[in-house]
Amino acid sequence: MTLSTDLDCQACGACCSFSSDWPRFSMESEAALDLLPARFVAADEGGMRCEGSRCSALSGQVGVSTSCLVYDIRPDVCRECVPGDAACSMARDAFGLNSA
Repeated sequence: MTLSTDLDCQACGACCSFSSDWPRFSMESEAALDLLPARFVAADEGGMRCEGSRCSALSGQVGVSTSCLVYDIRPDVCRECVPGDAACSMARDAFGLNSA
């Protein structure tokens, strides 16, 4: 697998809009989770709050211009997302963003 450094996450946002099951907390400390504004945390506190399949902390239009409203304190699952990896590619495919 070849990871792409050409992909601009701020012109994409597909990974943050792909699945409400994806932005789950895993290895974060309680202190790290406490930094996240409550309005972005799911009611069960198991992950980020989503509106449909879209993370509530994503701002902008997928495939055009996006930003994360909690980027500096985003959860581990978000930090582990790598442009061009399998998860990125799957999310981009769902939005038709991988066309050649």
